[in-house]
Amino acid sequence: MALKIRTAAVADAEAIQRIYAPIVLNTAISFEETPPSVEEISQRIATTLQTYPYLVAEDGGEIKGYAYASQHRARPAYRWAVDVTVYISESARRQGVGRKLYEALLPILDKQRFRAAYAGIAQPNEGSVGLHESLGFAHIGTYPEVGFKLGSWHDVGYWRLGLCQATPPLEPLLFPQLEFKPALG
Repeated sequence: MALKIRTAAVADAEAIQRIYAPIVLNTAISFEETPPSVEEISQRIATTLQTYPYLVAEDGGEIKGYAYASQHRARPAYRWAVDVTVYISESARRQGVGRKLYEALLPILDKQRFRAAYAGIAQPNEGSVGLHESLGFAHIGTYPEVGFKLGSWHDVGYWRLGLCQATPPLEPLLFPQLEFKPALG
């Protein structure tokens, strides 16, 4: 697999929707209940890229996975915290795609001056927990039975990774303000 990590484009929405729709329909990994349309995914990409990175892993022109950051909470004092998300196509799982995406995403977030990245992982999900912990995320707590999907209650665990440690904190930079964009082969 010759993965290339790059910034997502609105044109990637159909491929991303193909990865995400079965996760929404068949698992409790996502708490969405109805898969978003290609148009909704397009809007999400465009909106995310105004502030945060949204990356795709591509192999031979095929999108194998994607990762992005998003706002942690709306209040101003939370602006140094971000949530991170990664999804991999079923055919590319356990091949290092998620790791490569995060190895590109997390340094960008550090350069954007975010203090910490948070990952909420619906339980059980040993693969995602293992990936996050191998990258240095530490478990910080669990909301028990916080989501009901597919006929049962699910806990959500939260993991944290420290990033830019400037004190006092520097104002975060918007993703488009960064000079580099990832293009890893």
